Amino acid sequence: MTTTAHSESVLRHFYDFHLETGTGPMVNPFPLARGRRGRGINTHRSPIEPARNQKSGLFRPALPQRIPRNIPDEKFNELFALLPSLRDRALVAFWISTGARASELLGVRQADADPGQQLITVVRKGTRALQQLPAAPDAFVWLRLYQAQIHGLVPQGRDEPLWWTLRRPFRALNYHAARAMFTRANAVLGTNWTLHDLRHSAAYRMARDPQMPLTDVQWVLGHAHLSTTQIYISAPVEDVIASVLAHHTRQRGDADRQAGGAGAQEPLRYRPESLDILFRRDEP
Repeated sequence: MTTTAHSESVLRHFYDFHLETGTGPMVNPFPLARGRRGRGINTHRSPIEPARNQKSGLFRPALPQRIPRNIPDEKFNELFALLPSLRDRALVAFWISTGARASELLGVRQADADPGQQLITVVRKGTRALQQLPAAPDAFVWLRLYQAQIHGLVPQGRDEPLWWTLRRPFRALNYHAARAMFTRANAVLGTNWTLHDLRHSAAYRMARDPQMPLTDVQWVLGHAHLSTTQIYISAPVEDVIASVLAHHTRQRGDADRQAGGAGAQEPLRYRPESLDILFRRDEP
Protein backbone atom coordinates (compact mmCIF):
# COMPACT_ATOMS: atom_id res chain seq x y z
CA MET A 1 0.00 0.00 0.00
CA THR A 2 2.81 2.42 0.86
CA THR A 3 4.60 1.60 -2.40
CA THR A 4 1.43 2.28 -4.40
CA ALA A 5 0.93 5.64 -2.71
CA HIS A 6 4.54 6.61 -3.35
CA SER A 7 4.29 5.59 -7.01
CA GLU A 8 1.14 7.69 -7.42
CA SER A 9 2.90 10.75 -6.01
CA VAL A 10 5.94 10.25 -8.26
CA LEU A 11 3.83 9.86 -11.41
CA ARG A 12 1.61 12.83 -10.58
CA HIS A 13 4.60 15.12 -10.07
CA PHE A 14 6.24 13.72 -13.21
CA TYR A 15 3.23 14.65 -15.35
CA ASP A 16 2.91 18.01 -13.56
CA PHE A 17 6.48 18.85 -14.52
CA HIS A 18 5.97 17.99 -18.20
CA LEU A 19 2.64 19.81 -18.20
CA GLU A 20 4.35 23.00 -16.99
CA THR A 21 7.21 22.69 -19.47
CA GLY A 22 4.87 21.84 -22.35
CA THR A 23 6.58 18.56 -23.13
CA GLY A 24 3.83 16.21 -22.04
CA PRO A 25 0.07 15.65 -22.32
CA MET A 26 -2.35 18.51 -21.73
CA VAL A 27 -4.09 16.66 -18.89
CA ASN A 28 -2.43 14.99 -15.93
CA PRO A 29 -3.68 11.38 -15.80
CA PHE A 30 -3.14 11.50 -12.02
CA PRO A 31 -5.23 14.53 -10.97
CA LEU A 32 -5.79 15.89 -7.51
CA ALA A 33 -8.74 14.49 -5.62
CA ARG A 34 -10.55 17.72 -4.82
CA GLY A 35 -10.18 21.43 -5.31
CA ARG A 36 -8.75 23.30 -8.26
CA ARG A 37 -5.15 22.66 -9.28
CA GLY A 38 -2.88 24.57 -6.96
CA ARG A 39 -5.75 25.42 -4.58
CA GLY A 40 -6.48 22.91 -1.86
CA ILE A 41 -9.53 22.63 0.35
CA ASN A 42 -7.77 24.64 3.09
CA THR A 43 -7.08 27.67 0.87
CA HIS A 44 -9.91 29.77 2.33
CA ARG A 45 -9.84 28.22 5.78
CA SER A 46 -10.21 30.54 8.74
CA PRO A 47 -6.98 30.77 10.77
CA ILE A 48 -8.86 29.80 13.92
CA GLU A 49 -10.23 26.61 12.38
CA PRO A 50 -8.20 23.39 12.28
CA ALA A 51 -6.95 22.31 8.88
CA ARG A 52 -8.87 19.49 7.23
CA ASN A 53 -7.12 16.50 5.78
CA GLN A 54 -6.80 16.59 2.00
CA LYS A 55 -6.28 13.54 -0.15
CA SER A 56 -3.55 14.71 -2.51
CA GLY A 57 -4.27 12.42 -5.44
CA LEU A 58 -7.47 11.01 -6.90
CA PHE A 59 -5.93 7.56 -7.32
CA ARG A 60 -3.82 7.67 -4.18
CA PRO A 61 -4.88 4.86 -1.79
CA ALA A 62 -5.79 5.71 1.77
CA LEU A 63 -2.96 4.59 4.01
CA PRO A 64 -3.97 2.93 7.28
CA GLN A 65 -2.82 4.72 10.40
CA ARG A 66 -0.10 2.74 12.10
CA ILE A 67 -0.23 2.40 15.87
CA PRO A 68 3.22 2.96 17.39
CA ARG A 69 4.65 -0.22 18.86
CA ASN A 70 5.41 -0.40 22.55
CA ILE A 71 7.96 -2.77 24.06
CA PRO A 72 6.41 -4.30 27.22
CA ASP A 73 8.45 -3.76 30.37
CA GLU A 74 9.19 -7.45 30.88
CA LYS A 75 10.35 -7.84 27.27
CA PHE A 76 12.50 -4.75 27.55
CA ASN A 77 14.15 -6.11 30.68
CA GLU A 78 14.93 -9.37 28.89
CA LEU A 79 16.30 -7.48 25.91
CA PHE A 80 18.40 -5.19 28.08
CA ALA A 81 19.90 -8.15 29.93
CA LEU A 82 21.10 -9.60 26.61
CA LEU A 83 23.10 -6.51 25.64
CA PRO A 84 26.75 -7.59 25.76
CA SER A 85 28.60 -4.31 26.34
CA LEU A 86 28.51 -1.27 28.61
CA ARG A 87 28.19 0.94 25.55
CA ASP A 88 25.09 -0.86 24.32
CA ARG A 89 23.44 -0.69 27.73
CA ALA A 90 24.21 3.01 28.04
CA LEU A 91 22.78 3.69 24.59
CA VAL A 92 19.56 1.77 25.17
CA ALA A 93 19.14 3.32 28.63
CA PHE A 94 19.31 6.79 27.06
CA TRP A 95 16.94 5.88 24.23
CA ILE A 96 14.29 4.46 26.56
CA SER A 97 14.49 7.36 29.03
CA THR A 98 14.83 10.37 26.72
CA GLY A 99 12.68 9.34 23.76
CA ALA A 100 15.35 10.71 21.42
CA ARG A 101 15.56 9.44 17.88
CA ALA A 102 18.33 6.96 17.19
CA SER A 103 20.25 9.35 14.93
CA GLU A 104 19.89 12.21 17.42
CA LEU A 105 21.52 10.29 20.25
CA LEU A 106 24.25 8.84 18.03
CA GLY A 107 25.28 12.36 17.04
CA VAL A 108 25.96 13.46 20.62
CA ARG A 109 29.44 14.78 21.44
CA GLN A 110 31.33 14.29 24.69
CA ALA A 111 30.53 17.84 25.83
CA ASP A 112 26.80 17.24 25.35
CA ALA A 113 26.48 14.86 28.33
CA ASP A 114 25.89 16.60 31.67
CA PRO A 115 25.69 14.00 34.46
CA GLY A 116 25.40 16.65 37.16
CA GLN A 117 22.14 17.99 35.74
CA GLN A 118 21.12 14.61 34.25
CA LEU A 119 20.81 16.23 30.84
CA ILE A 120 22.05 15.25 27.41
CA THR A 121 21.97 17.66 24.46
CA VAL A 122 20.89 16.46 21.02
CA VAL A 123 20.47 18.10 17.62
CA ARG A 124 16.82 17.79 16.67
CA LYS A 125 15.96 16.18 13.36
CA GLY A 126 14.41 18.63 10.92
CA THR A 127 14.86 21.88 12.83
CA ARG A 128 18.54 21.16 13.65
CA ALA A 129 17.96 22.96 16.95
CA LEU A 130 19.89 22.04 20.09
CA GLN A 131 17.72 20.64 22.87
CA GLN A 132 18.59 19.36 26.32
CA LEU A 133 16.78 16.17 27.27
CA PRO A 134 16.45 14.82 30.82
CA ALA A 135 17.61 11.22 31.18
CA ALA A 136 17.28 8.55 33.85
CA PRO A 137 20.06 8.29 36.47
CA ASP A 138 20.73 4.70 35.40
CA ALA A 139 21.61 5.91 31.92
CA PHE A 140 24.39 8.12 33.27
CA VAL A 141 25.66 5.28 35.47
CA TRP A 142 26.05 3.05 32.42
CA LEU A 143 27.62 5.94 30.52
CA ARG A 144 30.19 6.52 33.27
CA LEU A 145 31.11 2.83 33.30
CA TYR A 146 31.46 2.88 29.52
CA GLN A 147 33.65 6.00 29.60
CA ALA A 148 35.92 4.43 32.22
CA GLN A 149 36.25 1.34 30.05
CA ILE A 150 37.37 3.21 26.92
CA HIS A 151 39.49 5.84 28.69
CA GLY A 152 42.80 6.18 26.87
CA LEU A 153 41.62 4.14 23.90
CA VAL A 154 39.67 6.82 22.02
CA PRO A 155 40.29 10.55 21.50
CA GLN A 156 39.16 12.82 24.32
CA GLY A 157 37.72 16.27 23.71
CA ARG A 158 34.56 18.30 23.92
CA ASP A 159 33.87 17.97 20.21
CA GLU A 160 34.76 14.28 19.97
CA PRO A 161 31.97 11.69 19.53
CA LEU A 162 30.48 10.18 22.67
CA TRP A 163 29.89 6.74 21.13
CA TRP A 164 32.57 4.61 19.50
CA THR A 165 32.84 1.21 17.86
CA LEU A 166 33.97 -1.64 20.09
CA ARG A 167 36.80 -2.92 17.87
CA ARG A 168 39.95 -1.32 16.51
CA PRO A 169 40.37 0.86 14.65
CA PHE A 170 37.95 2.83 16.81
CA ARG A 171 35.50 4.94 14.81
CA ALA A 172 32.45 6.98 15.65
CA LEU A 173 29.43 4.69 16.00
CA ASN A 174 26.96 5.13 13.14
CA TYR A 175 23.31 4.20 12.78
CA HIS A 176 23.89 0.99 10.82
CA ALA A 177 26.25 -0.42 13.46
CA ALA A 178 23.85 0.49 16.28
CA ARG A 179 20.95 -1.13 14.44
CA ALA A 180 23.01 -4.29 13.88
CA MET A 181 23.73 -4.44 17.62
CA PHE A 182 20.02 -4.18 18.43
CA THR A 183 19.12 -6.73 15.75
CA ARG A 184 21.49 -9.30 17.26
CA ALA A 185 19.85 -8.92 20.67
CA ASN A 186 16.43 -9.32 19.05
CA ALA A 187 17.53 -12.50 17.31
CA VAL A 188 18.26 -14.18 20.63
CA LEU A 189 14.75 -13.42 21.91
CA GLY A 190 13.04 -14.08 18.59
CA THR A 191 11.60 -10.54 18.49
CA ASN A 192 11.75 -7.81 15.87
CA TRP A 193 11.83 -4.59 17.86
CA THR A 194 13.54 -1.61 16.23
CA LEU A 195 15.51 1.33 17.58
CA HIS A 196 12.56 3.58 16.82
CA ASP A 197 10.35 1.34 18.96
CA LEU A 198 12.47 2.48 21.92
CA ARG A 199 11.35 6.04 21.20
CA HIS A 200 7.72 4.92 21.00
CA SER A 201 8.08 2.98 24.26
CA ALA A 202 9.56 6.00 26.02
CA ALA A 203 6.65 8.11 24.77
CA TYR A 204 4.10 5.59 26.03
CA ARG A 205 5.76 5.50 29.46
CA MET A 206 5.74 9.28 29.81
CA ALA A 207 2.25 9.80 28.37
CA ARG A 208 0.74 7.24 30.78
CA ASP A 209 2.21 8.99 33.83
CA PRO A 210 -0.73 10.93 35.34
CA GLN A 211 1.65 13.43 36.93
CA MET A 212 3.36 14.34 33.63
CA PRO A 213 1.46 16.83 31.42
CA LEU A 214 1.09 15.86 27.80
CA THR A 215 2.66 19.17 26.76
CA ASP A 216 5.84 18.10 28.57
CA VAL A 217 5.83 14.85 26.62
CA GLN A 218 5.40 16.86 23.41
CA TRP A 219 8.42 19.00 24.30
CA VAL A 220 10.61 16.01 25.11
CA LEU A 221 9.70 14.23 21.87
CA GLY A 222 10.15 17.39 19.81
CA HIS A 223 6.71 17.22 18.21
CA ALA A 224 5.52 20.36 16.45
CA HIS A 225 1.85 19.59 17.14
CA LEU A 226 0.20 18.22 20.26
CA SER A 227 -2.03 16.01 18.12
CA THR A 228 1.04 13.98 17.17
CA THR A 229 1.76 13.29 20.83
CA GLN A 230 -1.85 12.35 21.61
CA ILE A 231 -1.50 8.99 19.84
CA TYR A 232 0.46 7.78 22.88
CA ILE A 233 -2.44 8.41 25.29
CA SER A 234 -4.25 5.28 24.17
CA ALA A 235 -3.08 2.08 25.76
CA PRO A 236 -0.74 -0.05 23.63
CA VAL A 237 -2.32 -2.95 21.76
CA GLU A 238 -0.57 -5.48 24.01
CA ASP A 239 -2.06 -3.90 27.13
CA VAL A 240 -5.56 -3.77 25.62
CA ILE A 241 -5.40 -7.44 24.65
CA ALA A 242 -4.16 -8.41 28.12
CA SER A 243 -6.92 -6.34 29.73
CA VAL A 244 -9.67 -7.96 27.62
CA LEU A 245 -8.33 -11.47 28.29
CA ALA A 246 -8.24 -10.70 32.01
CA HIS A 247 -11.84 -9.50 31.76
CA HIS A 248 -12.92 -12.81 30.20
CA THR A 249 -11.08 -14.71 32.93
CA ARG A 250 -12.86 -12.74 35.63
CA GLN A 251 -16.22 -13.27 33.95
CA ARG A 252 -15.69 -17.02 33.79
CA GLY A 253 -14.53 -17.12 37.41
CA ASP A 254 -17.63 -15.24 38.57
CA ALA A 255 -19.89 -17.62 36.64
CA ASP A 256 -18.15 -20.67 38.14
CA ARG A 257 -18.49 -19.29 41.66
CA GLN A 258 -22.17 -18.54 41.16
CA ALA A 259 -22.81 -22.04 39.80
CA GLY A 260 -20.94 -23.65 42.68
CA GLY A 261 -22.70 -21.53 45.25
CA ALA A 262 -26.13 -22.30 43.84
CA GLY A 263 -25.49 -26.06 44.00
CA ALA A 264 -24.40 -25.98 47.62
CA GLN A 265 -27.27 -23.81 48.85
CA GLU A 266 -30.09 -25.55 50.73
CA PRO A 267 -33.60 -25.23 49.32
CA LEU A 268 -35.85 -22.59 50.87
CA ARG A 269 -38.05 -23.88 53.71
CA TYR A 270 -40.66 -22.37 55.99
CA ARG A 271 -39.84 -22.07 59.63
CA PRO A 272 -41.57 -24.91 61.54
CA GLU A 273 -42.93 -22.62 64.25
CA SER A 274 -44.54 -20.43 61.60
CA LEU A 275 -46.29 -23.46 60.10
CA ASP A 276 -47.51 -24.53 63.55
CA ILE A 277 -49.09 -21.16 64.10
CA LEU A 278 -50.59 -21.10 60.62
CA PHE A 279 -52.23 -24.54 60.98
CA ARG A 280 -53.01 -24.07 64.68
CA ARG A 281 -51.05 -27.14 65.60
CA ASP A 282 -50.26 -25.76 69.00
CA GLU A 283 -53.91 -25.66 70.00
CA PRO A 284 -55.26 -28.47 72.24
